Amino acid sequence: MAEDRSTKPSLMESRQPHPLHQIAETPTHKLLLKQWLKEEELILNRISLKETQIDSVRKELTQLYIFFFLFHSISLILLFNASNAEKGSCKRSWIPSLCLLLCSLGMIWAVRYKSDVESHLEKLLEREKEDGKLLAKCVEELKKKGVEFDLLKEVDALRRAKSLRVEAKAVRKWSARDFVTMFFFSVSCVVLGLTRVILCS
Repeated sequence: MAEDRSTKPSLMESRQPHPLHQIAETPTHKLLLKQWLKEEELILNRISLKETQIDSVRKELTQLYIFFFLFHSISLILLFNASNAEKGSCKRSWIPSLCLLLCSLGMIWAVRYKSDVESHLEKLLEREKEDGKLLAKCVEELKKKGVEFDLLKEVDALRRAKSLRVEAKAVRKWSARDFVTMFFFSVSCVVLGLTRVILCS
């Protein structure tokens, strides 16, 4: 019995406290955990903001696409009606052609600009998600290891991972944005040709 009583305290002493209890008792680990949890929340907020901005840019792009086709359709209808009502409009066909060309180029530039904004926001969103994953991994390791978590080593590894992160992606010569720009430019050229045909036929 005496042996059993003597072994009980030794078992209790050998049992280590839970890692979270260790963190709560160590000021440096506790402060680091608080900072990382706060940073995780900030990253989630930034991700949510970027997703909202991307949705907004995509809606604006859709509106530009619709406006582009509506503008050219209405222009062709008006020019067709004007050519039927007025003869000799072929000599002055350069005026509506120039107006159509300038408006088309302006809309193509707006589409390209918004596409670049969307691409930039997508890259920022991807970076924020990667930062969130790295930070979540470090928080998980800290909670798992407790006092055994090497602050200098792990924090330095996190910083290096952030600073030396390189996007391992193949360089694309052509992107979807280039094809969209070419498509709209081609449509504009077709509309200019139709303008000439309508006014001079």
